[in-house]
Formats: sequence, structure tokens, C-alpha cells
Amino acid sequence: MVDALGVAVVGFGWMGRVHTQAYARVAHHFPGLPLRPELVTVAEEVPGRAEEAAAQFGFASTTRDWRDVAADPRVRAVSVTAPNFLHREIGVAMAEAGKHIWIEKPVGLTAEDARAVADAVAKAGVQGAVGFNYRNAPAVEAARELIASGGIGRVTHARVRLFSDYAAHPEGALTWRYERERGGSGVLGDLASHGADLARFLLGDIASLAADTAVFLPERARPAGATAGHSRATGGELGAVENEDYVNCLLRFTSGARGVLEACRVSVGEQNNYGFEVHGTEGAVFWDFRRMNELGVSRGTGYQDQPVSTVYVGPGDGEFGAFQPGAANAMGYDDLKVIEAYRFLRSVAEGVPYGATLADAVRSATVLDAMARSAEDRAWVTVDAPG
Repeated sequence: MVDALGVAVVGFGWMGRVHTQAYARVAHHFPGLPLRPELVTVAEEVPGRAEEAAAQFGFASTTRDWRDVAADPRVRAVSVTAPNFLHREIGVAMAEAGKHIWIEKPVGLTAEDARAVADAVAKAGVQGAVGFNYRNAPAVEAARELIASGGIGRVTHARVRLFSDYAAHPEGALTWRYERERGGSGVLGDLASHGADLARFLLGDIASLAADTAVFLPERARPAGATAGHSRATGGELGAVENEDYVNCLLRFTSGARGVLEACRVSVGEQNNYGFEVHGTEGAVFWDFRRMNELGVSRGTGYQDQPVSTVYVGPGDGEFGAFQPGAANAMGYDDLKVIEAYRFLRSVAEGVPYGATLADAVRSATVLDAMARSAEDRAWVTVDAPG
């Protein structure tokens, strides 16, 4: 018996589209899932955008006010894909209305915001999933198992990188992403939030850190109208970029391992250069998002001049088998969101959390807050314990 689950999407930019496509595909890849999402309504304040979404994807209704979604009895689960500054208000309201929520990172502007949503979800007894999609890559899950099993010995040090050029053009419009009040902490929330989650997912909690940040493009032109994605603007009034283009951070893990996390949104020549290198006393493991289905693995007792092998993930790794029948068949970014949708819906069906949760969002946001404090104080800071 398969039950229908009425779902809504709040905010229909690129990420709202990705969530919607994941709902449409999830039953194809996970036919045993006892829930089938039905697209009930889409909320988007930009005129005409919700109607376009309904025409393309088949939402039963549209609205420009997300509050209508909270009041809609047909809706049992909500994707929150609105801008960061709205995450707390919308997330709390949906949980209080008894809706399960799949919310994009970083879940607000601060750890306090993420904790408020997490508390509302816990109080309401609903499920909450968070969009840390890179941890869903089968290669990343395989790397985690290798590290946890001692396959590279005791971890000594690691590097996590997230370099992108999405904000590198000087004519990039001054959207909400660059404002402290609405965008929060710039590249920290955009990219380093993923880095903090990956670091924790692979290596455990971070005890302390020292960070440095910079703004490399201090002014941008204000857009004349509504924007989508990373739009250009020329000739408009210039305004100040209020949050960070770049961060680098030294990490000390509770395990004793050391790490470096570096992220930049204005890296000319870098398109989604995301990945990690983890080194241990007996080997190392390497992952590059642009070659998502491969791992570089070095294992053995050679130590010096020890070779690195390319390992292609296959059906035994993570959720790979739901997409491809054999190793070296490629998966892509949107597949990671289908995995996320599956784990969210499975959580709703079984009442047990699967995948990244709001507790993970709180921990990531706590690391980001510590980075901001460290950069401001120019000092090592202790990362607050989860709670």
C-alpha cells in the first residue's frame, strides 16, 4: 500500500526547481518507498513564477504568500527553498503547523536561527531534513566508511575546499546574498556550511578553529528588478558587499586531527571545485565533486612513494545502486537531491530520521558562528558544544 503525501515548495528559484524535480523522480529510483509525493502547491512572491512552476511541473495550486502553505490542510510536507533570511520564520511556522520540513542549508543566518527551527521540529514531533547534499554522494559515504574502519590508519590531517566563480564577475548584481541582514555570513553560509558538514561527517566534531575572511569585490550594482540565480547588473547604483567572499580556517578536531577548510565564491577559473583530502598514518583518500563517482585511495605499508589508486564507486556504495547498475556509470548533482528526497520521505514514513537532520544544521551553523568570531577577534576560538 502506497500512501500519497501532499507536498509544497516555498521559494521557486533554482533550488526550488531541484527539490520539485527530486520529488518527481524519487519513486522511479526508490520504488519501495511507501509514500508518493503529490505536488499540492508552490509559493513564490515573484509575479508569474509560481504559475510557471505549476504549468511545468503540475502543482495543483499556487500562492504568493508562504503563510497560505502553513494553513493548507492538504500539505503534509514542505520544502523550504526561500532565501536564507526567511528560513527561521518559515521553518518554525511550518513545524508549528504540523508540517514535516525539508529545508535548505544553512537554515537561517546564525546557529540561533538553526536551533530555533530544530526546537520547533522537535516540539511538533515532525521530521526535519537539511540540504547537505554533498554528503549523499556514494563516494563520500564510501570514504567515510574507509576512514571509520581504520583503512587509512589514524587520521592526522585533512583539507576541505569549496571554490567557485559564481560571484566572480564584477557586474554580478547586489542581491540579498551580499547583504548581512538577509544573506547572513556570505560565503560562510553559501559554501563553508557544506564544508563544515563534510568535515564533521567524515572526521567528527570540531573542537576549535582559527579563521580569516576577506571581501575581494567590495561593491556591486543594485538590480533594477527581480533576480534569479546569479544575475548581472550594469549601470545601477553601487552598494557595498557586506559579507565575505572568502574564508580560510584552521581546524582542530576532537579526535586530535588537524584540518584546513577553505571556501571562496569569487575564484576566477574555478567552477564547483569542491572536495577533500584526508590523510592518515597508513594512507589517504581524495574526492573531487567534479569527478563525483571516483575516489583516490592510497593504502598499504609503503609510506614513502606509496601509490594512489582510482576507485570507481558502484552499487555497494551508498545509494548508487538505485541509479546505476555497475561501477563507473556516472551519477550527477540532481541525483544527490533525489537521495535527499528519499531519505526525507523515508523519515516521514517511518518516524525515524535518515540523512542530514536539523541537529546537523545546528552543528554546522555553530562552526560558522565560531569562524565569524575568530575572524573578527583574530584569534583561536572554541567551537560551542552541541545543545
